[in-house]
Amino acid sequence: MEDNRTNGVYLGIDIDDKSTIFSYYKKGQDEPITLSTVMGSEVYQIPTFLAKKRGVGQWFFGNDAIRQTQLSLAVGVDNLLEKARKKEYVFLDTEEYPAEELLVIYLKKLLLMPGRDLDTHLSKLVISVETLDERTISLFTVASTRIGLAPDQLLLIDHRESFYYYALSQDPQLYLHDVALYDYSQSQLKSCILKRNAATRPQVINLQYHNLGAINFDKDKSFDDMIRKGFAGEIISSVYLIGDGFDGDWMKQSLKRLCQGRRVFMGKNLYSKGACYAGMVKDGIKEWPFVYIGDNDLKVNLSLKVIDKNEMNFITLISAGDSWYDAHGECEVILDGSPEFECWIQSPDSRRAQVDTIELLGLPERENRTTRLRITAKPVSDREIKLSVQDIGFGELVPASGMVWEKVFGI
Repeated sequence: MEDNRTNGVYLGIDIDDKSTIFSYYKKGQDEPITLSTVMGSEVYQIPTFLAKKRGVGQWFFGNDAIRQTQLSLAVGVDNLLEKARKKEYVFLDTEEYPAEELLVIYLKKLLLMPGRDLDTHLSKLVISVETLDERTISLFTVASTRIGLAPDQLLLIDHRESFYYYALSQDPQLYLHDVALYDYSQSQLKSCILKRNAATRPQVINLQYHNLGAINFDKDKSFDDMIRKGFAGEIISSVYLIGDGFDGDWMKQSLKRLCQGRRVFMGKNLYSKGACYAGMVKDGIKEWPFVYIGDNDLKVNLSLKVIDKNEMNFITLISAGDSWYDAHGECEVILDGSPEFECWIQSPDSRRAQVDTIELLGLPERENRTTRLRITAKPVSDREIKLSVQDIGFGELVPASGMVWEKVFGI
């Protein structure tokens, strides 16, 4: 039977307080498709706005919600994401609602947009936000459960990680050298330069991020100066421009400089498409010879040295690059020799590993190779991993003691 992930759909949502952009990918497409609420239009931004019809329990979202509110037929709520993050309550049409519940309603409405076109198994919903923090992670984790998703159907990433997945899913000629992103949203200009170390396996990706602030004077000249300084000494293969700030016909000299020996692309849906690619990579259906260690990603690999079928091997329980808040590793082994074993901790950009030992103090004495252990690894931060070892016995021959040993490893 073919894996559901192969035929499943990947949804990518880029959401902030003002607008939401929704892309999807399913088998047979050349690339993710971005949805618009306006038929035949490339206006992809859907207002992050929800409204309730006066006197009845009917809900509207996006542009429809704004229209209903302007006609005084409904009462709306804006800044929905931030209100939900802060666990605020919203008063609508004589009733008070938790903003978190309103966000769930908004997401349910959003996910109905594609209709029968996506009448297939959902492999992953990938949500991209500007910055991930524990409050945002908790909010969307709970919301996805309310929508009916299983834990492995949700992936949360930030905009930088979306850019990473998008840029490296394009024609390799576009990332032959460095790749630049300029995001001009909400009057703030940010830059991100993607650098690839082709000498490592996998290739380690580094993102250099800068908040360049607001452009208060001559935008064309100011942006041109920023490009000149930012690209000094660099070889840039391609440049992506996203955000409302680039709307209009103000780029003259700056665009001329950008296009000198580089491919330049402008759009609004890079993050939502990058989210789709992220889901495919995480599920292993897209070849991915890269690793990027972001702010929310693990900075370490943790492996065990074992003998399997008379050969020495390493079992990787935790991999650098995975999101630390939902990474998990587990295996079962049979103890051979003294009641201790070694763990290998390694940074992905280093050839050298740190070796540490966990001792199973107090383990009952038994004949050799009659103790089975369940080993569980769970990150406690992006640089530390807690290892739990449980004695689960050896069938009917050796009852389990139930003892558990724990140790935190990190570089």
